[in-house]
Amino acid sequence: MRIHKWLLPASALYGMGVRLRNWLFEENILKSKSYREPVICLGNLTAGGTGKTPHTEYLIKLLQQNWKVGVLSRGYKRKSKGWVLADTVTPSEMIGDEPWQMKHKFPETTVAVCEKRVIGIDHMLQLPTGQRPQVILLDDAYQHRYVKAGISILLTRYNRLICDDRLLPAGRLREPFEERLRASIVIVTKCPTDIQPIDFRIVRNKLDLLPYQHLYFTTLQYIDLRGVFHSRQLPLTALSGAKSILLVTGIATPKLLAQDLRRWNQHIDRLAYLDHHNFTDEDIERINRQAERHDLIVTTEKDAARLCFYQELSEHVKQHLFALRIEVHFLQDKGPEFDKIITDYVRRRNSILRMA
Repeated sequence: MRIHKWLLPASALYGMGVRLRNWLFEENILKSKSYREPVICLGNLTAGGTGKTPHTEYLIKLLQQNWKVGVLSRGYKRKSKGWVLADTVTPSEMIGDEPWQMKHKFPETTVAVCEKRVIGIDHMLQLPTGQRPQVILLDDAYQHRYVKAGISILLTRYNRLICDDRLLPAGRLREPFEERLRASIVIVTKCPTDIQPIDFRIVRNKLDLLPYQHLYFTTLQYIDLRGVFHSRQLPLTALSGAKSILLVTGIATPKLLAQDLRRWNQHIDRLAYLDHHNFTDEDIERINRQAERHDLIVTTEKDAARLCFYQELSEHVKQHLFALRIEVHFLQDKGPEFDKIITDYVRRRNSILRMA
């Protein structure tokens, strides 16, 4: 973990501002709005890279069996402003790549974006029957305290725990470590699959949570490869069979992904861009050139949400570009316990609404 110690004085000033803002909410000078409807907030204390989207998708799959689910995001790096309700033909540039991904994977889910979450929730609750959600998931909203969620889920990455990090700009924390205590549930994400019992105990002690806070550990499992410009599907064994692989990413932790893929194939070249990168004409030309030397081109689902709109990509790229699908897996057999906490809360809130 890299900490820029020479920037610690600036971090102290930044921390003063964040603590003042949180104090204003705690003293009710700045107001938080509560809702009778079930609202679940999912986010982190750090700047990106904790796996928010796959965990949001886990919640969608869990809840959509019994309730109409709504997902509200700010739509990071979108070109639109204000409230936008997504449908399956809305381009990713209007809502952001992650909301676009979720809408296409779960078309029955109500997906919308709005910078101001209170306005966004109010719009969602005014939608007609069939679109109006019975439970709302707030994606990347841990810092958006104008909404008081019924359950707040805080994510922290295993190899960059919030207890070891520092505030911006010296580290990557957006809020001080003590703000972890606002969370109902803390999830340590992207854990190695061979994590040992002693490692669970060490992390638990370092996070130092309150007795009523629930702690879980998850890892990301790779499922298969899906064509970005076509409907073909490949098993993970196709990674081993490829002569050479080009990995194209615009995510926060590309090195971790490359390390994982090298379990199947050592011949991997990388084109790594910044998180949520908007590809330029020059980028597309570079991808086209590099791809000619590879028989398999792999990207993430998040990046595929943007790349699929670039018709300038060569035919070779379009034929050989696949998105790597992932899903969340709970360690220590704690998935059912987590599921019960979530579903019991949603069921209880909806029962109260029906009796009102």
